[in-house]
Amino acid sequence: MCILQTIHGPADLRVLSQADLVQLADEIRSVLIDTVRRTGGHLGPNLGVVELTLALHRVFDSPTDPIIWDTGHQTYVHKLLTGRHSEFDRLRQRGGISGYPSQSESEHDFVENSHASTALSYADGLAKAFDIRKESTRTAVAVLGDGALTGGMCWEALNNIGAEPNRPVVIVLNDNARSYAPTVGAVAEHLARLRMRRANDSRTTSDESLFERIGLHYLGPVDGHDIAAMERTLRQARDLRRPVVVHCVTRKGKGYAPAEENEADRLHAVGPNAPAFAPSGGGKKQTWTDAFGEEIARLADERADLVAVTAAMLRPVGLSRFSRNYPERVFDVGMAEQHAVTSAAGLAMGGLHPVVAIYSTFFNRAFDQALLDVALHRLPVTFVLDRAGVTGEDGPSHHGMWDLSILHNVPGIRVAAPRDADTLRAELREAVEYQGGPTVLRFPKATVGPDIPAVSTIGTLDMLVSGKQSDVLIVSVGAMAEDCVTAAAQLASHHIGVTVVDPRWVLPVNPLLAELAAAHRLVVTVEDNNRAGGFGTALAQLLHDRGVHTPVCALGIPPAFLAAGKRKELLAGAELSADLLARRIQREMAERLVPGGLLPRQQQLAGKRIAEVRA
Repeated sequence: MCILQTIHGPADLRVLSQADLVQLADEIRSVLIDTVRRTGGHLGPNLGVVELTLALHRVFDSPTDPIIWDTGHQTYVHKLLTGRHSEFDRLRQRGGISGYPSQSESEHDFVENSHASTALSYADGLAKAFDIRKESTRTAVAVLGDGALTGGMCWEALNNIGAEPNRPVVIVLNDNARSYAPTVGAVAEHLARLRMRRANDSRTTSDESLFERIGLHYLGPVDGHDIAAMERTLRQARDLRRPVVVHCVTRKGKGYAPAEENEADRLHAVGPNAPAFAPSGGGKKQTWTDAFGEEIARLADERADLVAVTAAMLRPVGLSRFSRNYPERVFDVGMAEQHAVTSAAGLAMGGLHPVVAIYSTFFNRAFDQALLDVALHRLPVTFVLDRAGVTGEDGPSHHGMWDLSILHNVPGIRVAAPRDADTLRAELREAVEYQGGPTVLRFPKATVGPDIPAVSTIGTLDMLVSGKQSDVLIVSVGAMAEDCVTAAAQLASHHIGVTVVDPRWVLPVNPLLAELAAAHRLVVTVEDNNRAGGFGTALAQLLHDRGVHTPVCALGIPPAFLAAGKRKELLAGAELSADLLARRIQREMAERLVPGGLLPRQQQLAGKRIAEVRA
């Protein structure tokens, strides 16, 4: 009998015997391996929390007792146990269930989180609310990995939780000695010493945990794969009715040999249709990250002042080769993006040129540090924003669709968006050579498309298509260039003259774009960023300031939280595919433009400027 088929909610778990639970754990692992290898997703973390999740749902009464998952990619087992087994085969697919907690899916998903180190703050607030509302039987539960303790928000929350000894919060510390990669820093070393207690079965006063020193009760370490032991410890924690840390030790990738034996990341995440022994993702086409990793390693050979900083994502952001060659010049600070940026400011003040390589969505957390710790001091720090734009199956919290809107507000910052591997290499070199302030390089999570050569240049602008007549100026941002060039060809077949320009450095907006805009009937900007406050907004503002009246159609991602889906699907949904761009531009021309073609001032400028361009 398949026990998992009989589980429709947490209550069904509480009637099972320990033997049934062991069988259920095996069934869950089989489903995880079969499904995630097909759909892609976070395999290693979920294999490591099977028994832990079973114990949580047997002891606590979700959703009355809210279970908050830090870095919510470890909630696949939680989903299987809370009524979503029948939908699990569409994990991370468009229209299917999310790879993270989702309030729209289940009352058991309290927080739609995926960024690290937030669960304790949510739990602190919930516990305070229960106290004020006299809901004394409810318990807030926060489940976080040891890697999350490298983030500052955890300690801000612990500072508050530990100060209220009579307010129940159960903190389940899932210690597998890893975030994406092995956990770094003094906290990791302290947890390693605590794990030795179990090995030695001894304790002295000097072994007191740092949690106890700040007012929390500490239980553990306990074997996170022993369901009975976990249940006993969790019940003890629940019944204490005070802040408690339950330190459970697990193994990431548990029960699947290819994951357990993978030293790089325990198959943290795998791509769709991954082979049984794929290291992570698979596929041989060069990605944007690959291109960056190769070039930054070459630059490191050439420049002794070049250093790199990352936040627990050294391998995913392409710094492996740099780190192997120059380990003393690469700093993994853990899941601490704010610290990463201000530490980089200190490195720059000390005479080095730091490159902070980080996912675009995680850069959002460090905006204040980029603004006031780096830009205010005009420091030469280069930010490399991987996974910019639409990222795909990870859903709304992972789309890097806000960076241009945020960076638009930072005085003195220069932002490059490469269109192909060649421009990535060139723009990265330009970025690290610039000493006048911070620079940014942004690129998507995707394979690199074909090289798109410029037909001519105007200053630092690359002209990709030179139209025979001055109808439409398309200003393409970064990786959108291929679709823009294709759309231009389609429009040309309808006798619409299109010029396509890649500004290369998109912020601040190049003033030459105002001259080109004045020479055309319509300007269309195309970016894989939120169009609210993005590049299109910045260009429209420049045209207004320069007295250029050419209408601007700013195309980009709508200001909404996008669900999961393939990158191409989601871009098409925002009218950012070549075919839809061509149709939209035809529609815009029909609706916006006055009969009779160019206005007199535009005619004058058009003849002069376009002649210069073609020359």
